Amino acid sequence: MTNAALAVLTGPDREAADLVGALLRGAAPLGVAFSGGVDSSLLLALAVRALGPEHVVAVLGVSPSLAADERAAAHQVAAHIGARVVEVATREGESSAYRANGPDRCFHCKDELFSRISAEVVQEHGLAAVAYGENADDARRADRPGQRAATAHRVLRPLAEAGLDKAAVRRLARALGLPCADKPAAPCLASRIPHFQEVTPAKLAQVEHAERALRALGFTDSRVRHHGGTARIELPPADLARAVADPLRATLVQAVKDAGFGTVTLDLDGIRSGAFTLSVLGADRG
Repeated sequence: MTNAALAVLTGPDREAADLVGALLRGAAPLGVAFSGGVDSSLLLALAVRALGPEHVVAVLGVSPSLAADERAAAHQVAAHIGARVVEVATREGESSAYRANGPDRCFHCKDELFSRISAEVVQEHGLAAVAYGENADDARRADRPGQRAATAHRVLRPLAEAGLDKAAVRRLARALGLPCADKPAAPCLASRIPHFQEVTPAKLAQVEHAERALRALGFTDSRVRHHGGTARIELPPADLARAVADPLRATLVQAVKDAGFGTVTLDLDGIRSGAFTLSVLGADRG
């Protein structure tokens, strides 16, 4: 399937896809840090194409910061690709630096993931290398401290090295027929908690409950920002009018309150990637 789909591609996208494969040759057996998002899914598919499914394992980190729906969806995508999945229980919540939730929280999370992969997966599966799905746009952003962890653990980032930005990643994912090709970005649940407010399992569960309720109401791309007793909902601008129109508005408010919030607000600025981190760093919004 993968080779046939890519055969119709020409130009820079095909060259970039071939370059990713070339960068991975010699790295088998390969572990791919996998989340089920479009970036890591494309990397997994290209790795399987280049190395063969028997030489690739998808490594899924599981913790309270991973929503149950995302965990199930990741397994479905890996099955579509034909890749094995190994789950690794990560314990970033035991780290005081992670719980403190500074702008470097993602570093501590990724450092824990890559440490667990090194300790539990590399030797057991005889991995020659580990790769993760950083793309070229991510590599240029100021709010991606997880990059430092990847560098410290010598994790490969072939999508970024091949110059694949987010738009190219989605084009290639569509060409491969990946079910997550048009899936909205789904950062970890901890990203919904303002920096310097402690990350706790209870808060993560509240966010997961509220966002699952929003998806059930048809809001497939959303963030529920956790401000203590207040939930601040971010939606794409096109969804704002629908969210405030009765009777859906009342249903939405009750669904989010059922997650444990006392007050429900809607951010008219719309959905924003990296909103908390970029504001702390003084960088432009992404």
